[in-house]
Amino acid sequence: MVNSMTGFAARRGSMAGGEWGWDLRSVNGKGFDLRLRLPEGIDGLEALLRAELGKAVARGNLNLTLKVNRDGGPDALRLNKAVLAGVLVALHAVEDAALEADLRLAPTTGADLLALRGVLESGGGDEDNSALLAALTADLPLLIADFVAMRGAEGAALTGIITDQVTQIAALAAMARVQADARRPLIAANLRTNLARVIDNSDSADPARVAMELAMLAVKADVTEELDRLDAHIVAARALLAESAPVGRKLDFLMQEFMREANTLCSKAASADLTRTGLDLKVVIDQMREQVQNVE
Repeated sequence: MVNSMTGFAARRGSMAGGEWGWDLRSVNGKGFDLRLRLPEGIDGLEALLRAELGKAVARGNLNLTLKVNRDGGPDALRLNKAVLAGVLVALHAVEDAALEADLRLAPTTGADLLALRGVLESGGGDEDNSALLAALTADLPLLIADFVAMRGAEGAALTGIITDQVTQIAALAAMARVQADARRPLIAANLRTNLARVIDNSDSADPARVAMELAMLAVKADVTEELDRLDAHIVAARALLAESAPVGRKLDFLMQEFMREANTLCSKAASADLTRTGLDLKVVIDQMREQVQNVE
């Protein structure tokens, strides 16, 4: 059963001193692309997330957001006195330089200082971060399990849709084979008529050479190889849909081969019925290609 590249999972958790919320989403992509939005100060979390999600997911554009609330309110903020001291020293130096240059600066407020990066920090010390990392590490497998389960459920729906489309392609290919066989007498009659017309209107034409050229045209008009390749692609598509490993890339390449055969079939059709069947094939193949874009 294939997996979809579309998925979503969210979890909430808490521990003494804080709570957190995960939000993990994915859409289709050519490769594996993980974008993280994490709170600062939890050392080792990003590497852990990339490693674990890389094992669970082969393809897709993933966005993971983690929001952490420490103590659930403003007590979660603390003043970094060392950073503040450095800011104040720098502020005095700036004011002294402004006085020497005879410049007047606007008064600096406490709000201006608190807005500077690093003056206010969220959370507690290293010990709290270690405890939080341990809690998040324990919660992560459940988040990934929910996420993979949803991608699997989406993949099951995709499998059903694509399987139906493969069945439609098989039916159209079988119809095209019948129509190709039905047009053989007409093509043969046309070739005989053309051969007689060329011989009658050209005294110097070599009948054997003309016959050879018309035979080559007959070979070029034959669609047996295209139909045989379509049948082979149908078998390959069904085999891929039965695999458990990611098959999205292989299916994507296979869709190009499907469309190539359908295009050639239309160009060689030489009958209204076969042309209509070829166009119907192209429509179903294009619809299937859109679905395949979401397969992992």
